[in-house]
Amino acid sequence: MKRTFVVRLLVNAAALWVAIRVVPGVEYTDGWVAFFGVALVFGAVNTFVGIVAKILMLPLIIVTLGLFLLVINGLLLWLTSGVAGALGLGFHVSGFWAAFWGALVVSVVSTLLGLMVVDGDAGRRRARQSE
Repeated sequence: MKRTFVVRLLVNAAALWVAIRVVPGVEYTDGWVAFFGVALVFGAVNTFVGIVAKILMLPLIIVTLGLFLLVINGLLLWLTSGVAGALGLGFHVSGFWAAFWGALVVSVVSTLLGLMVVDGDAGRRRARQSE
């Protein structure tokens, strides 16, 4: 079963929340409703800008054995901060290194949460098939 839009939004929100709590320089100062707006902006930036950036930087990604993806993800988080600021959301990343470490935390947390969601879907599928 494919993960729904809402599940992806919640995973992004949880991963961003962990980055805000763990990484100095990644800050949020608004309410919960606006926080889901930040998660929505983050998902849109990763979907549209992230794909183009990764395609354009593919040779550099290959040469660095994928390590340049960390830089790209940091820049995408920094861009999310700029877009969120322009929209009046309370999300701010104070510089490249905060964005780099924040993106690393977001990547790890969203991967772990994504695995749990996939495992949960697989368990429900197996339960339905055994009935």
